[in-house]
Amino acid sequence: MTKNPIPKECLILNPQKPSLGHSLAFHHTSAVKLGIISDTHGTVPATVHEALAGVDHILHAGDVGPVDIITELEAIAPVTAVRGNTDFAIDLPETRLVEFGGNKFLIHHIVDFPVPSKTVRALLAEEQPQVVIFGHTHMPCNERLDGVLYLNPGSPATPRGGVPASVAVVEFENDTPRARHITLT
Repeated sequence: MTKNPIPKECLILNPQKPSLGHSLAFHHTSAVKLGIISDTHGTVPATVHEALAGVDHILHAGDVGPVDIITELEAIAPVTAVRGNTDFAIDLPETRLVEFGGNKFLIHHIVDFPVPSKTVRALLAEEQPQVVIFGHTHMPCNERLDGVLYLNPGSPATPRGGVPASVAVVEFENDTPRARHITLT
């Protein structure tokens, strides 16, 4: 888990949700620019630093690799990360709930979009996020379903399905999150 202190603009809303097993939920009081990344598997290409330069916070949707990856990304911005299915050597929660610009972001590695698993459906019903950040497929996704934005940044190191390596950025337009993918070259 990252050792960053919670930024001053954050307020802890719900320190534990033991019934669903996710850890911290915190609230950012101002709109920010978010960097979204997943499936680094121990590699952060140099192009990630360029693509995410200027973001205020990074959300990592799992399959991080060693803790050094979090440290490297923290050179860009504070990081909130979850555990992926290959993250055995790093202590991260399975799910996180954070709030930016008045929008709840649920971060969970395996979502099975467009038909989420029972666990994810329970999280969606209980937390009612406006955005779901996920990974696992190594393929970009930026789709709305039932009013929820589902965002998979793809993978910066090991893309699949013939798609290029990518990350994503979320910015806010009138408090509405807008996502775009950035192809890494």
